[in-house]
Amino acid sequence: MVTNITSLGRNGLYDWLLQRVSAVVLLAWLLFVGGFVATHGDLNFNQWQGLFAQTWMRVFTLAALLSLFVHAWVGMWTVATDYLTPLALGGAATWVRLGFQLISFAVLITYVVWAVQILWGI
Repeated sequence: MVTNITSLGRNGLYDWLLQRVSAVVLLAWLLFVGGFVATHGDLNFNQWQGLFAQTWMRVFTLAALLSLFVHAWVGMWTVATDYLTPLALGGAATWVRLGFQLISFAVLITYVVWAVQILWGI
């Protein structure tokens, strides 16, 4: 049995709900940015900078970034627990799975911190 120790949520239903909500936020952001690009045919740097200079767009983008983090973490945790099993890897499965999850988390958190620095100019 796989324990819930490294899962983001409390149980599978909670993780499933987090993944669906994060997907909706990502879809909303993608549709908005796609619509902005489509309606501004000859998009230039000043228009793009003007869009992201507005606080509401930065907050919306931050919500999308955090949603991407949650969505990716739940997905990577699911992959790790489904495929990095003792049956597939033998006795080292726990350590391989833990290493995979730690590396995944480190990469994801690095990307989020980097994106926040770019977004907010910190």
